[in-house]
Amino acid sequence: MPPSPPLFPLRSVVLGAFLPTLVLEIGIGALLPVVAVTATGRGASLTVAGLVAALLPLGKIAFDLPAGALAQRLGDRTAMLLAGGVAVVAFTTVALSSALWGLALGVLALGASNAVFNLARQAYLTEITPPLRRARVLSTLAGVHRIGLFLGPFAGAAVIAATSLHGAFWLGTGAALVAVLVLALVRPEPRADAPVPRPGGGPRVSIAAVARDHRRLFATLGVAILLVSAVRGARQTVIPLWGEHLGFDAEVTSLIFGVSGALDMLLFYPAGKVMDRFGRLWVAVPSMLTMAVGLAVLPFAHTVGGVTVVAALLGVGNGMGSGIVMTLGADVAPAATRPTFLSVWRLFQDTGDALGPLVLSAGAALGSLAAGVWATAALGGASTAALARWVPRYSPLANLVRRRS
Repeated sequence: MPPSPPLFPLRSVVLGAFLPTLVLEIGIGALLPVVAVTATGRGASLTVAGLVAALLPLGKIAFDLPAGALAQRLGDRTAMLLAGGVAVVAFTTVALSSALWGLALGVLALGASNAVFNLARQAYLTEITPPLRRARVLSTLAGVHRIGLFLGPFAGAAVIAATSLHGAFWLGTGAALVAVLVLALVRPEPRADAPVPRPGGGPRVSIAAVARDHRRLFATLGVAILLVSAVRGARQTVIPLWGEHLGFDAEVTSLIFGVSGALDMLLFYPAGKVMDRFGRLWVAVPSMLTMAVGLAVLPFAHTVGGVTVVAALLGVGNGMGSGIVMTLGADVAPAATRPTFLSVWRLFQDTGDALGPLVLSAGAALGSLAAGVWATAALGGASTAALARWVPRYSPLANLVRRRS
């Protein structure tokens, strides 16, 4: 009996995407906690320090659309290599510069490189992975992303303790350099059942034309993705803010957040398997409904135990939906203009990531953090309804099984 074929081209996926993603996210995770501290050390006020920290997501949003055009022209792997090289320069600039402008420029460039790398990586994996394994690969990629950001602050803290604050930036430089070297050395494996990745030079279709041709899809499923991302973005902020509101020590809040993150990381592969086996809807709706319920009950939690339970619920909900945004984007992206299409898709995603914390902040600014939390819970309910209405009901493997039955 011949051996069964692998689920996906192992070398191209694991070494060509997962490993570079892991090491690069470790570098970013090491940088994130010390950006604001570094800015204040270079003479910035707390307000300016917050703005400098916000340059990373703003850089991603600003370069989401150019990233698609770049990947369409150069090819996915080449775009990833270029983005990794820019990340090396960005980390090095932050490490060598002692001025505030150097920090701000480096963080902005890192956000831009992250936009290009993420877009090209998603398009690359979509092209080389069999459709019946797509959700498992992309949900695992989302899990690798989470693991890297989880390990990064610990690695950064260890390096800072052994050297200085600049050690975290040099760690990022080394991580980005390793990612580039791995990408350069790993060549895609040829597959008989799918075309090899584009070497570059696909059809040059403008972003405006792609947005116009798929305007109905973006106005429906795209809006649903924006709402999903808004809830997820709020999740990153709501536990620390609520812990501060209740007067918890920073160590206690960090532990609660860690519990949520650990549960989040455990569910990425089961989520992908369910999506491949039964369809995307089976993961999308329960994930967002769970997060909406968690956010709705958080204002009623006033003890460490209560907040921990809610944080765990949010972690489970987010983990259940691991990879859902990338998988849905890969499902609906046209092959001929995939990078350009995904750049618009990621713009919805990254805009939502920024919107969620703003809703929370608006509630706090108006005098009621609880109102801001309930507003994000309402976004969770809206995203659940939007996903239930617009997520395609089609799953190739599920339908194949039904036909055989």
